Amino acid sequence: MDVDAFLTSSYARIRARAAVPAGTSAPTLPGSAALAAARSTLPSPQDLDGSLRGMGAEATLAHLTEDIAPALAGHNRSGRYFGFVTGSTLPVAEAADNLVSAFDNSVQVHLPEQSIGTEVEDAALRLLLRLLDLGDGERWGGRTFTTGATASNVLGLACGREAVVSARLPPGIEGGVGELGLLGACAAAGLREIQVLTSMGHSSLSKAASVVGLGRHAVKELPHSSSEPWRLDLYAVERELQRKGIASIIAVSAGEVNTGRFATSSAEDMKRLRELADRYNAWIHVDGAFGIFARALPATSEFARLREFTAGLELADSITVDGHKLLNVPYDNGIFFTRQSSTLHAVFQNPNAVYLSPSGGASALPSPLNVGLENSRRFRALPVYAVLRSEGRAGVAAMLARMVRLARGVAAAIADPEGRLSDDYELLPEVPGVDGGAARDTHVVVLFRARDEGLNGALVKMIQDSGEWYVSGTKWDGKPACRIAVSSWRVKVEEDLAFVTGRLAKMARDWRDGAR
Repeated sequence: MDVDAFLTSSYARIRARAAVPAGTSAPTLPGSAALAAARSTLPSPQDLDGSLRGMGAEATLAHLTEDIAPALAGHNRSGRYFGFVTGSTLPVAEAADNLVSAFDNSVQVHLPEQSIGTEVEDAALRLLLRLLDLGDGERWGGRTFTTGATASNVLGLACGREAVVSARLPPGIEGGVGELGLLGACAAAGLREIQVLTSMGHSSLSKAASVVGLGRHAVKELPHSSSEPWRLDLYAVERELQRKGIASIIAVSAGEVNTGRFATSSAEDMKRLRELADRYNAWIHVDGAFGIFARALPATSEFARLREFTAGLELADSITVDGHKLLNVPYDNGIFFTRQSSTLHAVFQNPNAVYLSPSGGASALPSPLNVGLENSRRFRALPVYAVLRSEGRAGVAAMLARMVRLARGVAAAIADPEGRLSDDYELLPEVPGVDGGAARDTHVVVLFRARDEGLNGALVKMIQDSGEWYVSGTKWDGKPACRIAVSSWRVKVEEDLAFVTGRLAKMARDWRDGAR
């Protein structure tokens, strides 16, 4: 087989299948016929040996492009996939990811005489720090790429656990949890519990607490109020920090996933948390998977409110970022920042592996395998590097602004008492005493429900079944709700706003008229 000819042909066929012709819209979901057809081509559990006889590369490629591809979700091909917080992939990021596969470098050990990979990764991380206005690389000595926000939250709690326990060890005892183990280190430090204080923390925070040995029960919700449960109650945080025999990690949700709202409302909130954390030897971890990108919006009055919500996040001890959400790079891509590289080393160091040591002795760049979960790592930094070099600060800001404008447009259309949607839909959450607050504070998530209970119960499925657009179903105050999350570079604000509001109006009208 001519390898180059096959791969050139393969890329062309893949792009032909994934292409969205100008003036058209890709479906957000495959149809039932495409799903059934794809399933019929999968190996039968009764004939796995037959499926292992080998089809050959050409037949397999045809199977992938003609059978499998039509049955895949369309969030990369449509700007109207508003489910979860699912970004599309910028063209330059897709190209970079193809280069990653073509060269297949595992970026695990810093080998500057053998590969530029670790230096590209470090450059991407430094650029991202600057984009998010978090400071320079020296301020965030611990930095690495992960598989996503869940892995980054594991790193955050692992580093927090290491720091809060080590701070309480008596003189003469060294090593922390990484060396002594959680039980041994806590016993030596006189600790009976490590708690995670948060407000509407993402589910991955509880998973991370389980993974690092704290337990899901350690995650404690401290909501500011019943009307604003996403905000962190700073007075409750202080009370918890004063408990004897207990160490604390404060987990700040910078972009709560259900509402898109922020746990802190100003730089003053973060300064207060920083003061408390320093006084009581606590750790501040920010889960900023998508919300932290509000810091990269244009510095104009239009986005001042969102920038205020994310002000002060640079005071944290560690930060989670997702690349495959608003930055629009391919899955899987997460980022983690912490103050000291030594904290990561204390947890993730590979001991006694001489064959994994960098050539030439000590290096300014740590080997990634010693500062993260993975020893073998895909070169996932390259798509991020490509986006930042291609789009620059202004290009990324413009892309993020389009997302916010569409989300705010939908929120405003639902909230407008004089508009055509307010009689049929209700914008959530309601914040007492804040006039128009839900629309004004919208970042990229719009939460709403239909006023008619029957329509509200059917709304999400009706939208998803259309194949034209996609939303997530959720709940608010115990009742079904609909959630739009705008996170694709393909967004066309005016066109998509007219589409969404038009479809919502039509569904309500048809429901009233009995066309169900």
